[in-house]
Amino acid sequence: MTIMSFINRASRALHGYPASSKLLVLFTLSSGGLVAYADSQSETAAPAAELNQNEWKKKRVVVLGTGWAGTSFLKDLDVSSYDVQVVSPRNYFAFTPLLPSVTCGTVEARSIVEPVRNIIKKRNGEIQFFEAECVKIDAAKNKVFCKSHFENNVIGAEDFSLEYDYLVVAIGAQVNTFNTPGVTENCHFLKELEDAQKLRRSVIDCFEKASIPGLTEEERRTNLHFVVVGGGPTGVEFAAELHDFIQEDLVNVYPMVKDLVKITLIQSGDHILNMFDERISTFAEKKFQRDCIEVQTGCRVLSVSDKEITMKVKSKGEITSIPHGLVVWSTGISTRPVVKDFMEQIGQANRRVLATNEWLRVKECENVYALGDCATIDQRKIMEDIASIFKAADKDNSGTLTVQEFQDVVDDILVRYPQLELYLKNKHLRDVKDLMKDPEGKDIKEVDIEGFKLALAQVDSQAKSLPATAQVAAQQGAYLSRCFNRREHCKDNPEGPRRFVGSGRHAFVPFRYKHLGQFAPLGGEQAAAELPGDWVSIGRSTQWLWYSVYASKQVSWRTRVLLVSDWTRRFIFGRDSSRI
Repeated sequence: MTIMSFINRASRALHGYPASSKLLVLFTLSSGGLVAYADSQSETAAPAAELNQNEWKKKRVVVLGTGWAGTSFLKDLDVSSYDVQVVSPRNYFAFTPLLPSVTCGTVEARSIVEPVRNIIKKRNGEIQFFEAECVKIDAAKNKVFCKSHFENNVIGAEDFSLEYDYLVVAIGAQVNTFNTPGVTENCHFLKELEDAQKLRRSVIDCFEKASIPGLTEEERRTNLHFVVVGGGPTGVEFAAELHDFIQEDLVNVYPMVKDLVKITLIQSGDHILNMFDERISTFAEKKFQRDCIEVQTGCRVLSVSDKEITMKVKSKGEITSIPHGLVVWSTGISTRPVVKDFMEQIGQANRRVLATNEWLRVKECENVYALGDCATIDQRKIMEDIASIFKAADKDNSGTLTVQEFQDVVDDILVRYPQLELYLKNKHLRDVKDLMKDPEGKDIKEVDIEGFKLALAQVDSQAKSLPATAQVAAQQGAYLSRCFNRREHCKDNPEGPRRFVGSGRHAFVPFRYKHLGQFAPLGGEQAAAELPGDWVSIGRSTQWLWYSVYASKQVSWRTRVLLVSDWTRRFIFGRDSSRI
């Protein structure tokens, strides 16, 4: 029997197997080689073709940024369902709340960064990363234009563009100088990791300059006068870190200038940390006073030169100038140029920040989402839909609303308009039906549309912008990834709240921020914290709580171990004062 005849018989024998079955037959030839024969029905090619077709149909998701929002989105996204591409000028994620610690050597820079490729390689699907900066978003063509920042000698490093089906904008914000003259040229910022490293070198430089022979005492004092503009968490924490660095380490290395150092904190408002509880703000001011950190409130900076800073004291109307050796500017954030250009394209040029709806989708753009510091949620007001809500609740079309009728739709209202829940909490109302009372506090059995409007008239006052914090950005990234993971399922089975304007239900529950508390390290192993439930904690125990929380929030065990080891090293050996 020839080999070919044997193969034909084997092929006919296979016809009794299921269509999906495959058989591989190996024949040993006299030459020692192998001849392989595989038989399968033509239908077996269908799954492969279908798979290729599904791969081709994957929606392209482009993510701009690797900060808190972008990284949180990537960590939880089911990448098997999408073709994901990430663009960022930095190939790492930085734990930004610890930047003040980096400026003084309490923590090393590498201890708070995690390479982006380490994060994305842990995912089951493939994520492409490009180290470049997005310079333009073309909303009409669904395309982003990017520019690499490599040196000219890199072969093939050119500008490029990416098309997208969905775009996630999470590029953060830049420092807001309020167009104050001289700030960009003469001030240090504390927004990026590079800023913290540069600031650390400059602090050491100030001490080295003051130690040079031949300087007058006044010149030494000027070189050692550190000015912090901005009394928010970043400015306060840096001032506290710098004070500890000087008193615990630098005075031992530079004993000749230890009595000439001065730290001044300038705040335009009446108090520092004014976004915290009043008790925390008062405690911080008293502690800074004990530490000889001068706090000047009610002062607005007019200009900054390389030698002095000019400011206006609001209470007196006086304009004064003070010499400085180093100025740190920490007064808020503003929109990046690429986002401003995008806002002009979509009709948001008159806004200060990119506006999204409650599902983080950019208004007027069906396939663009914005997270973190670069955007704000424009919460829909309940009074815009008050007539539709009344109509939905008035099932018997009587023109009046009973407590029970209102109660029947209250769950949908609370989910769709979270400001109602905040209003009830702030007014110490136990239930929505508590709104239906007359001016004397007596229960009302029925209300008409005007009474209904009156009951909810003050609710929208609770709709406030979320703070530009890492906590908000991380929660938004996690929320949006869950929406993307359930997108196909929710097309046919909406899971969100009821639509009062129109019919049906929304596909997803709107984003709702859950405040988990905030810390304010104040130096000297003391910190203050606002905890959930309106709890306030101040003192050394709070500092240890800060250590444990910040260690647990690291994105990897590598950075967690490095961070704890840095803290341990500082306790044992102190901070490093070298200019590295």
